[in-house]
Amino acid sequence: MHPSSLQQADFSTPPPTVTVIPALSQSDHPSVLADIFRDSCNIAVWQRRLAPGLQQEVGNLLKPLRPPQIELTVAPADCTTELQRALQELAPAHALIEDMAVLVDLFCGLFDLEHARLRLTTLDRVMCPRFHVDRVPCRLVTTYLGCSTQWLPHDTVDRTKLGKGNNGLPDELSGIYRSAEDIRQLTNGDVALLQGSLWEGGTHSGLVHRSPTPKPGENRLLFTLDFVV
Repeated sequence: MHPSSLQQADFSTPPPTVTVIPALSQSDHPSVLADIFRDSCNIAVWQRRLAPGLQQEVGNLLKPLRPPQIELTVAPADCTTELQRALQELAPAHALIEDMAVLVDLFCGLFDLEHARLRLTTLDRVMCPRFHVDRVPCRLVTTYLGCSTQWLPHDTVDRTKLGKGNNGLPDELSGIYRSAEDIRQLTNGDVALLQGSLWEGGTHSGLVHRSPTPKPGENRLLFTLDFVV
C-alpha cells in the first residue's frame, strides 16, 4: 500500500466507527472499503475531508481555459510519474497527485489488480442524469470539487424501472424510487466503491446511482478508477 495514505490500515477488522445499514457501509477509516466484499453491501464509503492545500490545488487546476481531462491506464508503481506528466502543463498539483496515487494503490490492493483505468474529468454539466447501474465489476469514485454522486439504497429501488422500464418518464415520475427523500448523496471528498452489474454473483444488486446536476457556472472535478478489461 502507499505509505502516506492508509496509515497502515487493518483491512481484516473494521474499526468500531463503521456504520452498516442495508447495502451501505461507511466510516471515517479507509478500511471500511473492504466491506464491499460483504454479501449485504453494494456501496462502501470512506468519509473524509480534503486538506486545505489539496482544495487550493484543485481550485487552481480549474482556472485555465482547458481544465484537466485525463484518462490513463496506470500501475501503483508508475502512477505518480504518469500523473506528473499528464498535469505538467497545468498548475502545480503535488498534493492532488499524491492523493490520486494513494487511491490507485488502495484500489489495486483491494482487488489484486496490476493496473487500473484512471479518469480525472472536469464537468460543467450533468454526465449521467438518469439513475442506472454501471456495467463494471466495481468502480471507485470521489469528487474533488463540486456536487457529488447521488444514489439509491438497495431496498428503496424498483429495478424494473431501470433503462427502458422507465417508459420514457423522468426519474421523478418513473417510480424507480418512492420519495425524493430516498435519494442519498456522497459528500465532497468521500471515497466510494460502487458495485456494478458485473460484480460476481451480484447481477441484481449493483448500486443504482446518477450524476448530480451542477449549478450554472459550477465545475465538478470527478475522479474514477475502474478495472482494466
